[in-house]
Amino acid sequence: MIASCDESHVEGKGTNHLDINGPFGKFKGMKCSVSTGNNNICRSVAPVTSPVSACARISLPGVMDAEGRVDESRLRMHIFKNGGVSPDERGQVWRFLFGMYPCSSTALERHLLLEQMSVRYQVMKRKWQHLLPGAVRLRLNGTDAELLTAVKFFDQRQDREQNQQQYQSEEAQEKLSFLQLQAQVLFERVTFDLEELQEAIRIIDKDVPRTDRDLPYYRNEGLGNLLVLRDILITYAAFHPEVSYAQGMNDLCSRFLEVLDSEVDTYWSFSCYMEKFSKDFRADGLYRKMELEAALLKELDPQLHSHLVTDNMERLTFCHRWLLLGFQREFEHSDALRLFEILSCDHLELISQQVDRVRYQERLARKHSLEEEPVTELHAVNTDFTFELFMCATILLENRDTLLSCKNEVQLIQFTSSLQGKLDLNSTLTKAEEHFYNYCKRSSWDYLNGLYRTRKSKEDHFLYQLRNLFS
Repeated sequence: MIASCDESHVEGKGTNHLDINGPFGKFKGMKCSVSTGNNNICRSVAPVTSPVSACARISLPGVMDAEGRVDESRLRMHIFKNGGVSPDERGQVWRFLFGMYPCSSTALERHLLLEQMSVRYQVMKRKWQHLLPGAVRLRLNGTDAELLTAVKFFDQRQDREQNQQQYQSEEAQEKLSFLQLQAQVLFERVTFDLEELQEAIRIIDKDVPRTDRDLPYYRNEGLGNLLVLRDILITYAAFHPEVSYAQGMNDLCSRFLEVLDSEVDTYWSFSCYMEKFSKDFRADGLYRKMELEAALLKELDPQLHSHLVTDNMERLTFCHRWLLLGFQREFEHSDALRLFEILSCDHLELISQQVDRVRYQERLARKHSLEEEPVTELHAVNTDFTFELFMCATILLENRDTLLSCKNEVQLIQFTSSLQGKLDLNSTLTKAEEHFYNYCKRSSWDYLNGLYRTRKSKEDHFLYQLRNLFS
């Protein structure tokens, strides 16, 4: 069962191979209470990069070795089984969880990698700013006083950074110049469709001011972080034209910025995340996600599925925002951050594959058995049923009576609005895990029931192994 985030007992060694190029190594094909442990989070604008992020250690037992390598499998297992990590650990953990840093990199290697990432991001940002000088600043209509204040704080941050660069040593400036030259060569041949990029910027400039300003991260001087968020989103859209920008990305990217509190670190972590999930922002991705959710609901509750999947409520589209943003608005904010890392650790998705292997071993054992009982083919576990789909189904099942009384989409929208900020995370996680376990058990029950019906005194081997995966 998923525990509270203050319990942690794992140990191990790193196993991955280092790609020193990190998240930009395959650039040409890349589609790629609230706290972050930073006491200044509500009083300043996020720095371009965090100078301590490369050498800071993860204190989770057994997750990081003496040289700074991270055991990825143990990290992911810790996140799932302990219900996330503490707010003080979150920023450093996310840099590994979302792929900004290779888990097999040492602290020394990450220091060099961070320097490269910082320079390359700045070169990328300057490239679109040079081609579209009119888009460098957010256009203000004067009716939003908070945005005017945000621009002031953002400009102050830029002035501070320019002053700091003047005091760099000659050696540091030479190294910086060399890295800048490398980055300029790398991105020299990149071209933009300026018309499409301008359209993306237009939508970004509408969405960024809608980001939740009630969060502590955007209060007082933190208002300037709205402009940091804008620069990150525009840079991403410019260098990922196959994805560009879609509504909702501002809320998703804001989550990374709040936790990492660094413009550069946020850009690369967000890019790595989008490399895997950008399809969810396209129409075909939406269709596929809703198709899977409907199939899972049919497995768990055929009656509720039959009621919801109609001409008026086809494919559960009202659940799409839940899945797209990781239930950001359905849980209290700090719980939503915790849930996001739990869903992103992919632990139960790995278990799905392990379950399939266990079932395969059962089938092989049965085929080689000397008993003359007929061999029954196992029904395959659908490994496309990710844990987020079980979370979504759990919310639906917990509100079954209300949903069955909904007669149209308007009532469904009213229902989903009524849930915002009111769901209990620990309870929902526990029930979702139970639904996952029961789904795996039911998918093989007929076979196992026939296989072991004459062995009532013996624990079902498959179910025994399955339970061990959750313990």
